[in-house]
Amino acid sequence: MGDIQQRKVLFPPARFGWLQWRRSCQAPGVDGGRPAGRSGRPPACGGKMAVLCRYCCFMNYMLILHVFLERKEQNLCPSPSLFFRTVGPKESPLLREFPYTNKETEEVIESTCNWFLVCCECLRCCGRRDPRPRTVWLGHPEKRDQRYPRNVINNQKYNFFTFLPGVLFNQFKYFFNLYFLLLACSQFVVEMRLGALYTYWVPLGFVLAVTVIREAAEEIRCYMREEEMLSRLLLKYNRQTHRGTVKVKSSNIQVGDLIIVEKNQRVPADMIFLRTSEKNGSCFLRTDQLDGETDWKLRLPVTCTQRLPTASDLLQIRSYVYAEEPNIDIHNFVGTFTREDSDPPVNESLSIENTLWASTVIASGTVVGVVLYTGRELRSVMNTSNPRSKIGLFDLEVNCLTKILFGALVVVSLVMVALQHFAGRWYLQIIRFLLLFSNIIPISLRVNLDMGKIVYSWVIRRDSKIPGTVVRSSTIPEQLGRISYLLTDKTGTLTQNEMVFKRLHLGTVAYGLDSMDEVQSHIFSIYTQQSQDPPAVKGLTLATKVRKTMSSRVHEAVKAIALCHNVTPVYESNGVTDQAEAERHYEDSCRVYQASSPDEVALVQWTESVGLTLVGRDQSSVQLRTPGGHILNFTILQIFPFTYESKRMGIIVRDESTGEITFYMKGADVVMAGIVQYNDWLEEECGNMAREGLRVLVVAKKSLTEEQYQDFEARYVQAKLSVHDRSLKVATVIESLEMEMELLCLTGVEDQLQTDVRPTLETLRNAGIKVWMLTGDKLETATCTAKNAHLVTRTQDIHIFRLVTNRGEAHLELNAFRRKHDCALVISGDSLEVCLKYYEYEFMELACQCPAVVCCRCAPTQKAQIVRLLQERTGKLTCAVGDGGNDVSMIQEADCGVGVEGKEGKQASLAADFSITQFKHLGRLLMVHGRNSYKRSAALSQFVIHRSLCISTMQAVFSSVFYFASVPLYQGFLIIGYSTIYTMFPVFSLVLDKDVKSEVAMLYPELYKDLLKGRPLSYKTFLIWVLISIYQGSIIMYGALLLFESEFVHIVAISFTSLILTELLMVALTIQTWHWLMIVAELLSLSCYIASLVFLHEFIDVYFIATLSFLWKVTVITLVSCLPLYVLKYLRRRFSPPSYSKLTS
Repeated sequence: MGDIQQRKVLFPPARFGWLQWRRSCQAPGVDGGRPAGRSGRPPACGGKMAVLCRYCCFMNYMLILHVFLERKEQNLCPSPSLFFRTVGPKESPLLREFPYTNKETEEVIESTCNWFLVCCECLRCCGRRDPRPRTVWLGHPEKRDQRYPRNVINNQKYNFFTFLPGVLFNQFKYFFNLYFLLLACSQFVVEMRLGALYTYWVPLGFVLAVTVIREAAEEIRCYMREEEMLSRLLLKYNRQTHRGTVKVKSSNIQVGDLIIVEKNQRVPADMIFLRTSEKNGSCFLRTDQLDGETDWKLRLPVTCTQRLPTASDLLQIRSYVYAEEPNIDIHNFVGTFTREDSDPPVNESLSIENTLWASTVIASGTVVGVVLYTGRELRSVMNTSNPRSKIGLFDLEVNCLTKILFGALVVVSLVMVALQHFAGRWYLQIIRFLLLFSNIIPISLRVNLDMGKIVYSWVIRRDSKIPGTVVRSSTIPEQLGRISYLLTDKTGTLTQNEMVFKRLHLGTVAYGLDSMDEVQSHIFSIYTQQSQDPPAVKGLTLATKVRKTMSSRVHEAVKAIALCHNVTPVYESNGVTDQAEAERHYEDSCRVYQASSPDEVALVQWTESVGLTLVGRDQSSVQLRTPGGHILNFTILQIFPFTYESKRMGIIVRDESTGEITFYMKGADVVMAGIVQYNDWLEEECGNMAREGLRVLVVAKKSLTEEQYQDFEARYVQAKLSVHDRSLKVATVIESLEMEMELLCLTGVEDQLQTDVRPTLETLRNAGIKVWMLTGDKLETATCTAKNAHLVTRTQDIHIFRLVTNRGEAHLELNAFRRKHDCALVISGDSLEVCLKYYEYEFMELACQCPAVVCCRCAPTQKAQIVRLLQERTGKLTCAVGDGGNDVSMIQEADCGVGVEGKEGKQASLAADFSITQFKHLGRLLMVHGRNSYKRSAALSQFVIHRSLCISTMQAVFSSVFYFASVPLYQGFLIIGYSTIYTMFPVFSLVLDKDVKSEVAMLYPELYKDLLKGRPLSYKTFLIWVLISIYQGSIIMYGALLLFESEFVHIVAISFTSLILTELLMVALTIQTWHWLMIVAELLSLSCYIASLVFLHEFIDVYFIATLSFLWKVTVITLVSCLPLYVLKYLRRRFSPPSYSKLTS
C-alpha cells in the first residue's frame, strides 16, 4: 500500500486531469453517471483538453499496468480483468476512477497486459535485474518465484550480434583509423577529390578486413575450445526425478533441480548439501579452484534430509530452501530449510557448512544437492570480471605518435596556405593540402603491426622449447617484452600441491629422506620387543624407564604423528576386492586417505611407510596397525580442531590395551614454544628448517591420569554449556591443559615446487621484474613456499604484517613497516583490505619498494584489485599468472594474463591471453619472445613511419618549388604500389630480425631490463627517424630537380626509382641478423618494380629509364641519401656499441 501511495505523488497531473475530464465530459443519467458515448467510452474532446485527456488516460493506464505486473509477479492475480475488477479499486483510489469496466474493454486489457508480460519477461531475460532472495522448492524448478539465468559460463569477448560493431569500435577508437575513414569519406566531395576513390578505400578496407578476419578466427577458436571442454567435463550429471535418475548437461541444470555428484566430479552449480553416501554423514570438498586454499573443506548435509532412507524420498516430502540473494562472499551463507509436511514443521538454519559451491570438487562419497544459483549468479562467476579487449601499451604509444604526425600534417598544410597569403578559397586549399600530405600518417602502419602480431603468435606456438604454449590473444604480444610486475598464484602454479615428508627432528638427531630406514628399524624393534614381553607389564616396562632409549623416543614421536590429525582412511573397490571386504580386512591396495589438509595426509602416509599404519577411524575411535600386523585400538575422548587463531590442534585418546590417557598436540612453533617444556633447541631448529622452505610442525604430548581427565571433562562440558562468553571459557579450559607438555619432535613437510621454479624466478628478478605472490592459502604456508621457491632470497628479511582491524592499528603497523629497508612483505587479505581502505596511497608506495610481496588469504576479487592498483599507482605493465578459476579475475585484469594448464582444469587457461603448460616456460616467453616482439614491432613501426615521411617530404619540396600548388607528385598506382608491392615485403621482413640469439637472451636476462624504459620506441628514436626521413626525402627530391633535363616525367622516374632503392637499402641497413626470407623479400620487391615499369608508361618514360643518364643520376642520388647513414651507423657501433653487441661479439 505504501508503494501505491508513493505512486499517487508521482502522478498528480494524471489524477487531476482524469477528474477534470470526467466532470467536463460526464452526461447525467447515462449509465449511472458514466461518461456518455458508445460502449462507455469518453466522448470526443477538442483542443488542449483533448491532449490533456489522452495524456492522463495514458498515465493512469501505465500506472495500472505497473501495479498489475507487481501483483502478477507475486502470484496474487491470475487474470488481468479480475485484477481490475477486484484488487485494483481496493488498493488505489486512482483505479476507482478508471471507467473501462465493460466486457469489450476487459478483453483489451487482458490482451494488452499479456503482451506487456511477454515483453517484460523478454527484457528480464535479456537484461540483468538486481539480485533478490529466493525460495527454492526441492525437485520442482517450475515453482520458481522469479526468472533465473541459464547455467552457462562464457569467456568470449563478443557474441554473434556484438562482434562486428565491437571490432569496428575497437579499430576506429585508434586515431589514425578514424582519420583515414574521414579521409576516404572526404573523397566523395568533388572539390576535395585528389585521385581515384580506390586509392583511399582499398587500403582502408584491406586494413579492416585483416583485423576482422583475425578477431573472427580467435573468437571461433575460443568458442570451439570452450565447447570441447564443456562436452568433455560437464556432460554427465545425474538429476533425481520422479521417474528416477536421468542424465543432464551442466548447461541444462536449473534452480530447484536435485543433482547427484559423484566423487572426484566437479560441482556444476551452487547447491545446498542434502545427502551423502558416507557413513559418517559428511563429505570433503576440494576448493582450490574457488579460493586457492589447498585444505579440504568439511561439509555437512541438512539433518532432516540425511535421515531419509533414499535419495528418491527427497521428492516425496514438501520442503523448500529460502536463500539469500546472490553475492560474491564465498566464505559465508545465510538461509533456512523448511519441511512443511511434518508435524510440527521442521526448520533448520543453513550456513556455509551446508553449501556446495560451483567449481569445487567432491573429494569423498556421492552427494545430492538442490541447485540454488546458476550461470552468472554463481559465487565463482561473481568473483570474476567480464573479459575485456586489451589494448597494448605499444599500440597506445603508436597511436600517440600518429597524433603528433597529424599535428605536423596540419602545420605543414597551414604553412603552405600561409605562403600563398591565404588567397582565394583558402579553406578549401587547407583541406586539399591535408589530403595531399595525408601520407604523413601511414595507413599501412596498422595492418603491418597486426600482421606482425600474427607472425609473433605463430613463432610462439611453434617454439619447441615451450611445447603446448597457446596464444589466445594475438593483439598484445609486445606486452610480454615490458613487464615490470609479475603477480603469480601459488597452488598449482609455483607448487604441484603434492606434500612430501622431508624431516623428523628429535633434538639430538634428525632423520631425512635418506635415513628413514633407521626410523623404520626403531619402530620394528619396539614392537618386536613388546610382543616378547608379558602383556601385563608392557606399559610398565616403558613407563618406568628413567632414560628413554632412542627407539622409544622415535616410537613416541611416530605414534603421536599417527594419532594427532583429522585424517580418515576410506576403502574403495579395486576391481578384485569389493569395498566391504577391503574395509573388513584393511586392504592396503584399496585404502585412500581423506583430510582437510594435504599436510596431514603426507604425515599419515609417512607413518605408514615407517611401519605404523592408520587403518580405521570414526567419530569415537582410531585403529593403528603395527609392523607385525597387530591392531592397536584407541578411543577418542576429545578433539580440538585446528583454527587460524589458535594455529594448533589437539586430541585426547585412551589406549584400549593399557588404559593410558594421553593428550597429543601439534602446531606452529610460534604458539607451541610457550606450551612445551623448556628446551634449548626448538627455536634454532625451527629456523633452520624454515629456511629450507619446509612447513614446520611442533609435536608434543602430556600423559593424564583418570582423575585429571575427569576434572578437565567436567569443566570443559560446563564451559560449552555457557550462554555468555562461551568461546572464551572453552579456550580457557583447554589452555589449562596446555601446560608443561613434553616436546616429542619437529616435522618438516615440503610442498613440491614445479620444475625449475627457482631458476625461473631468479631469471625474472635479474630482468628487473618484481614478483608478487597472491594466494588464498594460509600465511605460514605462503611464507614457507616463498622461501622454498627463493622468491625471498636468503639475505632478505621478511616483515610479516600483523593482523589489523581498524585505522589506528593500520597506521601503527605501516609506521613500523616504513622503518624496514630491503625486506619482503607478507600480509593477509584482511589486513590488506583495512590498509587499502584508509591508507591506499601510503601502502602501495611502501609495497612497491619491496623486492617481493606475499599476499595470503586473498579473495579472487582482491587479487584483481591489487593488479588494478599496481597499474594505477605505478603506470607499469603487469602480468598475472594462475591455473585456477579463482585466478581468472586477476588474469583478465592484468595487462598480460598467462594461464597455466594444470591438474585442476583449463578455466584460467581459457580466460588468459597466453596459455603455458609449466611455470618455467614463462621465462622464455618473456625473455625471448616478449623481447623480440617488442623490438621488432618498434623497428617495424618506425620504418613504416619513415617510409611515409620520405614521400611526404618529397611532396612538400615539390609543392614548394612549384609555387605551393596542391598538385600530387605521384598519382594512381604509383602511390599505392609504393607502400605495397614495392616496399612491403622488405619492410615487413623486419619481424624476423633479432639482435641476439635466444640462448644469449636467456643467459643474460639483464638485456630485458633495458626494454622496461621503452627506449626502442621513444620520442628520441622517433625524432631521429623523422630527421632521417626529412634528410632523405629532401636529397632525393632536390637531386631529381637538379639533375632532370627537359621533361617533368623524368623527375617522376628519377625520384621514384631513387626512393624505392633508398627504402630497400635502408631495410638492409636496419637488419641486424639476416634471414633467408629477408633476402628473398629484397630481391622480390626489386624484381616487381623493374617488371612493372613496362606497365607504368602513363607515369614514367620507359625509354628514358633505359639510358645511361638515368642510371648514373639514380645511383648518385641514392648514394648521397644512404651513404652518410651507413657511416654514422659504423661509427656508432665502433665507439658506442649497444649492450647486446658486446655479447654477440
